[in-house]
Amino acid sequence: MAYEPFNLTGKVSLVTGGNRGIGLGMARALAQAGSDIVIWGTSAAHNLAAEGELTTLGVRVLAQQVDVADEAAVVAAMGEAAVAMGRIDTVIANAGIGAAARSFSDMTVEIWRRNMAVNLEGAFFTCREACRHMVSRSGAGDPGGSIAVVASLAAIEGAARNQAYAATKGGVISMMKSIAVEHARYGVRANAILPGWIATDMTAAAQASTAFAEKVIPRVPARRWGEPDDFGGIAVYLASDASRYHTGDSFLIDGGYAIF
Repeated sequence: MAYEPFNLTGKVSLVTGGNRGIGLGMARALAQAGSDIVIWGTSAAHNLAAEGELTTLGVRVLAQQVDVADEAAVVAAMGEAAVAMGRIDTVIANAGIGAAARSFSDMTVEIWRRNMAVNLEGAFFTCREACRHMVSRSGAGDPGGSIAVVASLAAIEGAARNQAYAATKGGVISMMKSIAVEHARYGVRANAILPGWIATDMTAAAQASTAFAEKVIPRVPARRWGEPDDFGGIAVYLASDASRYHTGDSFLIDGGYAIF
């Protein structure tokens, strides 16, 4: 018998912020591995475009317009997705923003709270509802599931002018570890993904900066910006049976930047 732990046929994966950037890169790989896909995003236009692309890969796709900072919207959308798709096996809490300030001294409470609302509270709402679904499924004799939170290199290295963002990303790592410990008995595992410098809309200003290109990217041992598709492999691994005994871990995907 062939060893096929990465075959996701019959599984359903939900990716928040899955209509572009890293989220779409992960959703694309999950679909290519056979998983049906649910994507959440706030832009109807981006949702429609992503849904069209993913549908061509031969899987079922559900796109929902959801603001993860809205608790009621998350609760409703998770319930609707579970009914529409029949089950949810993997949830990747990827949606986030990167609101920064000119300096920490200039950081407003509005910037702080906006980061917290989307990046931390949004991940909390998403993971909580995922756990409710997976624990309920386990109680019905169908245990198992995978939860992944997308943190950031900023969670473990100093991020000037981004203290609010960094705090949220450190927070989701701690939350992930607690989820992993509490839910292992249900066959549910939880892990974190920490991207480094990745070419997405969030890093557009840095990508256009000559100084950044000359001083930062040369410090990346891989000598390039990361790309959304670089996260396809980790998404498939965490959604697959290959990771069935792997929980409570953090995966740093940064081209070697943190160790150089």
